[in-house]
Amino acid sequence: MKGEIALSVSPTAEDSVAVIGGGAAGLMAAEVLAEAGVAVQVLDAMPSVGRKFLLAGKGGLNLTHSEALPAFAARYGERAQQVAAWLDAFSPEALRAWAARLGVPTFIGTSGRVFPRDMKAAPLLRAWLHRLRERGVVFHMRHRWCGWEEGGGLRFEAPRGEVILRPRAVVLALGGASWPQLGSNGAWVAWLRQAGAQVAPLAPANCGFQVTPAWSEHLRTRFAGAPIKPVVLRFHGFERQGEFVLSEYGVEGSLVYAASASIRDSIAAQGHATVTLDLLPDFDAARVVHEAAHPRGSRSLSSHLKSRLGLEGAKVALLYELLPREALADAAQLAAAIKALPVMLTAPRPIDEAISTAGGVELESLDEQLMLRSRPGVFCAGEMLDWEAPTGGYLLQASMASGRIAGRGAAAYLSCIRDR
Repeated sequence: MKGEIALSVSPTAEDSVAVIGGGAAGLMAAEVLAEAGVAVQVLDAMPSVGRKFLLAGKGGLNLTHSEALPAFAARYGERAQQVAAWLDAFSPEALRAWAARLGVPTFIGTSGRVFPRDMKAAPLLRAWLHRLRERGVVFHMRHRWCGWEEGGGLRFEAPRGEVILRPRAVVLALGGASWPQLGSNGAWVAWLRQAGAQVAPLAPANCGFQVTPAWSEHLRTRFAGAPIKPVVLRFHGFERQGEFVLSEYGVEGSLVYAASASIRDSIAAQGHATVTLDLLPDFDAARVVHEAAHPRGSRSLSSHLKSRLGLEGAKVALLYELLPREALADAAQLAAAIKALPVMLTAPRPIDEAISTAGGVELESLDEQLMLRSRPGVFCAGEMLDWEAPTGGYLLQASMASGRIAGRGAAAYLSCIRDR
């Protein structure tokens, strides 16, 4: 069965925009368009919108970060200059004010991260959707985009069969390829390339890594899930104190995620990446050498390390796992490893396990309003664009800011074609 979706929010197709993808970027684009008086229809493959948004808020919705803008923009690495322009249009302070207008006050945590006062995502999403519906935005759920038909219409798989939509402009906010069970599976890559866009291969970002050699059965059984903290991770100029988690396959957690882009790229280029861990960042090297060399008598090495240096549990298990017996027996080698323990990583975890995605539509394929240069009237926003950032509010901030840019661009495009 084939049909066409009625443009129920406007008497003319000329004034309509389809937003494909009901995540944070798509909803923000829809809001900007509705504010401009444009008829908006949001289409999403899932039964409801905002699923990844809700998942992100499971442990407390990290909306943005309070970091000063120059440092904030630097978090986007090679795309810092382009993302800075988005942040000029929708800054962290503007996002907090936007949430307040929805009746959701925010606060700055001790880490500088910004959260809703009640920490929850659901109340904010409910208020947001209520406001969008009040402004005339229409939602079509279980409508999976399948690319363009020969005549240029948008094809969708829907509960009643294939349907075609022919808006005058479209905002694509389809996400990357992480969390495919929430609707983002990267299927759009082929269709965007066919439309003339340059699309960088999708890759896992903010992800865990496999170690080589694989952890022993003892470590996997006893310490998988154990946090390692405090610790300093160093890799190719990256140096930061924090914590990570031992997993059955290797390492994961916030400190690993922060360095994941550099680690992933090094593995792609060289086949491996070796990070070093300072297991005792509060002890200087001389003290570690002194305490490690202290006579231990009949005590075991584990007891000695706990007594003299406070090392125990998973940290000691890592030393036993990664050091040869002769290094464990030599105080100088042991002390050096405690301050710079090498861990070889050989593969990022699969993209569907990652928190976010790198790669996507290259920004050079888009104009400043995020419209495809090869296909006028088609705008892109959110995680499907070629940028990445660490966790900490940076992902959501840039996604929402890019949604505002694309929404404004689509509204301006409609105005332009009406005036011709």
